[in-house]
Amino acid sequence: MNNNPIQRVKTITEYHRTRGLSQPAHPLVSLIDYREIRHSSEITAVSWGFDFYMIALKKNMGGKFRYGQQYYDFDGGTMFFIAPGQLIRIEITQDAPDRSGWMLLIHPDFFWNLPLSKAISNYEYFGYSTREALFLSEQEEAVMLDVVAHISREYRANIDRFSQQIIASQIEVLLNYADRFYHRQFLTRRIANHQVVDKLEKLLDNHFNGTLNRQGLPTVNYLAEQLNLSPDYLSSLLKITTGLNTQQHIHEKLIAKAKEKLSVTGLSVSEIAFELGFEHSQSFSKLFKAKTNLSPVQFRQSFTSR
Repeated sequence: MNNNPIQRVKTITEYHRTRGLSQPAHPLVSLIDYREIRHSSEITAVSWGFDFYMIALKKNMGGKFRYGQQYYDFDGGTMFFIAPGQLIRIEITQDAPDRSGWMLLIHPDFFWNLPLSKAISNYEYFGYSTREALFLSEQEEAVMLDVVAHISREYRANIDRFSQQIIASQIEVLLNYADRFYHRQFLTRRIANHQVVDKLEKLLDNHFNGTLNRQGLPTVNYLAEQLNLSPDYLSSLLKITTGLNTQQHIHEKLIAKAKEKLSVTGLSVSEIAFELGFEHSQSFSKLFKAKTNLSPVQFRQSFTSR
């Protein structure tokens, strides 16, 4: 993906122009019928970076779409979320006269002075990759379409002092429904999710039983890469499945290993910290106390005094 030229699109008006669309009804918000989009070889030859949010549902696209590190074939209807600055690439493989769907474009300036300007960062699915897209049932798709229709009617009407707040409220409703439907998707994939948890546990076991002093502590990004998931999706999956996010899983495994070493070996705290991947024993002691309410020395003394 990095080998392709990158085309940056700063405004929604510019996006309309590059896709052969008429001027947007609002400079900071646009709802586009995907059937109106015109593709060309110039569009598919580059990677695109947008300075605005894109929320989209596409069906029968007749091609592949890529962001993150994966391609996704949009023959079925799925919903995806792209934050400003993410690179995407579209590869149209065939003419698709029955393609359908919609795209909602929102420039961050639209949220200026509104709570959603900060709250939108809490919706982690803007960091998911394409193969972690949201698959909607027909009923869920109808719910989303109803919300989008409300947004369309409002932003196409005469703009007044209430417009921004009303549209932002509807966007927040859309995001909250997406949160609900993603939660449903996690729950309905319990077997696959538990397989991910098992693989994560094996990765952590292998890591903490290996030459940690040369590897350092495992990171969320490292584990997500090993599991072929985006970091945000992995943390969301784990949070719903186990109640703990990825970083908490790392800490749980680390503390369990530390307790084992403090209990059954004569290694010093500094030696244990080094074996667990810490550069400084003070960092290890601080984390251990935060998780157990005891310093490593106090834990060892309490264990040996039993």
